[in-house]
Amino acid sequence: MLNVSRLSCVWSVLFCLLATLAAPTAKAQSSGLSKQLDRIDFSVNGIGEFNGTGSGTPKSGPVDQNGNPLTVHLSTGNTLGALVTVRYIKSPFVGFEGNYTYARYTETFSPFGSPTTGGLPSAGVQANASEYTLGYVAHTPKLLTLQPFVSAGAGTIAFRPTTYGGQSLREQARAAYYYSIGAEDAISPHFGFRAQFRQVFFLAPDFGQNYLTILHHTSTFEPGVGFYFRF
Repeated sequence: MLNVSRLSCVWSVLFCLLATLAAPTAKAQSSGLSKQLDRIDFSVNGIGEFNGTGSGTPKSGPVDQNGNPLTVHLSTGNTLGALVTVRYIKSPFVGFEGNYTYARYTETFSPFGSPTTGGLPSAGVQANASEYTLGYVAHTPKLLTLQPFVSAGAGTIAFRPTTYGGQSLREQARAAYYYSIGAEDAISPHFGFRAQFRQVFFLAPDFGQNYLTILHHTSTFEPGVGFYFRF
């Protein structure tokens, strides 16, 4: 019985020592995770999509009755969309973000194919446009309660023609580049409002059709407002 009692005492002492040593480690790990989560925020913005126009002569495109190439004009509709952003901010001048935007608008081409072979004088291609980009973020000193920021990055935009308005054309992706300037106002340590202006640059889609390939470099202006959450 004496040996059993001594053995129990030894195990009790060892258990207490291990628990004492493990407590700071667990606390440090918890503190480290909390510190990383504090650097992450998630935002949702409503944005306007204001697109430009352009024109060009396709290499293999519509021709007139004399066989001369016709200039194809592109007019893109304006609409509303959504911007979702996840940011990791290590310091005021070092941060990273991932963006996803969604909008639906119509690309109107005039003419749409060669009028001499059954093409249309004008036709629109309705498409869902989804942007996937990664970028760098920097914050400047505060102005009163506002925290200004700038960001820039690159990625891709996927144009997916809709079932009923997409002229049965195929999906196409284009490289995209953007910059953004804006400011945010913290209502609490975990919630605030954000407003920004973005401009996204890309090559206008032709949906894989030679008669729509005008190689027009265009951009979309995207003013937006919304809110963000911080862990």
